[in-house]
Amino acid sequence: MNASSKSDMTIGQLARRAGSDVETIRYYERRGLLPPPPRSGNGYRRYPPDAARRLRFIRRAKTLGFTLAEIGELLSLREAGNNRAAVKELARARLADLDARLADLQRMRDALADLDQRCTGHGTVSGCPIIEALDQETTA
Repeated sequence: MNASSKSDMTIGQLARRAGSDVETIRYYERRGLLPPPPRSGNGYRRYPPDAARRLRFIRRAKTLGFTLAEIGELLSLREAGNNRAAVKELARARLADLDARLADLQRMRDALADLDQRCTGHGTVSGCPIIEALDQETTA
């Protein structure tokens, strides 16, 4: 039987405090992003107060586009506390990926805007530049 502190939380309390949901917490535990908490004498998970901080960290990292694997690395680096260069390297890699995705999205937008300009929006679908472009066979 594990002793628990009065400040420890149930999974529901943790979910509310961190702005998450119970299933997400369980998923992060399975992925190793959140250490499994000790259990009380009656078998309930009892999360320490810092678990909410860790969940908020994960959520903020996700909003910046970090993958769960990268978030795991960031958490490890945070805990080790001595490798700012590795943190910056992860951030730069994520930034480069986001830049590439933005460039792809801009190309898609430009192509679709061109097709939109060429389509009158009137008449039958036959001869519609949007349909024709989608129907073309390409060699890549």
